[in-house]
Amino acid sequence: MLFIYLLVTATLANANDLFGTWTTKSRDVLTGPGFYDPLNDQLIEPNLTGISYSFDDDGNYESAYYRAISNPTDPSCPGGIMQWQHGSYTVFGNGTLILTPIAVDGRQLLSDPCRKQSGRYTRYNTTEEFKEAKVDIDKFNRIKRLDLTRADGSLVNPMFLAYQPPKMLPTTTLNPTPTGNKRKRELSSTSGFQLTVREQLINPDRWWWLGVLMTSLGGVAFFCS
Repeated sequence: MLFIYLLVTATLANANDLFGTWTTKSRDVLTGPGFYDPLNDQLIEPNLTGISYSFDDDGNYESAYYRAISNPTDPSCPGGIMQWQHGSYTVFGNGTLILTPIAVDGRQLLSDPCRKQSGRYTRYNTTEEFKEAKVDIDKFNRIKRLDLTRADGSLVNPMFLAYQPPKMLPTTTLNPTPTGNKRKRELSSTSGFQLTVREQLINPDRWWWLGVLMTSLGGVAFFCS
């Protein structure tokens, strides 16, 4: 009987069983364009907190986190954190699952709505390791459930299969940069998790074009003098 159990567990911990989009009980947090808009480079706030992971059959993954942060000094004004990553994943024979993100694409938003500058938007890059990934049929909902166990033994909230094929953004690098340095945004809001923000760091490419324009204007002024 023990041999059969181990065989089933090993069979479940493979890429074919992970295929799809998984989300926690609220079913409100899902990977894909509804959580992160790469064109405008902004995270989109769901109505409820939760976690979502997606896996395709080519070794690519995407993750979306939205969690509340308690405020001991003012319980009526909790903060929040949103995180988004995508990259490649590997399932090893012992059941270990490693998620390796595309470093420049990850995003994180920390929100503190009770402060004047209510949030901080940065690049985010964290490799995740799970010592076990197990897929089973939930006995209450009668749908597939994904249970992930972190390297330290802690458990991720159970996730349930929401889409198959998975709901994912393109798996290539979405926001390449020459240096890969972090960019920061300061958010100002009086009503909680306001995510539509203006980029405060000017794109270096714009400085280059400005220099070209000024040089051209200088040349015109010289010939006209």
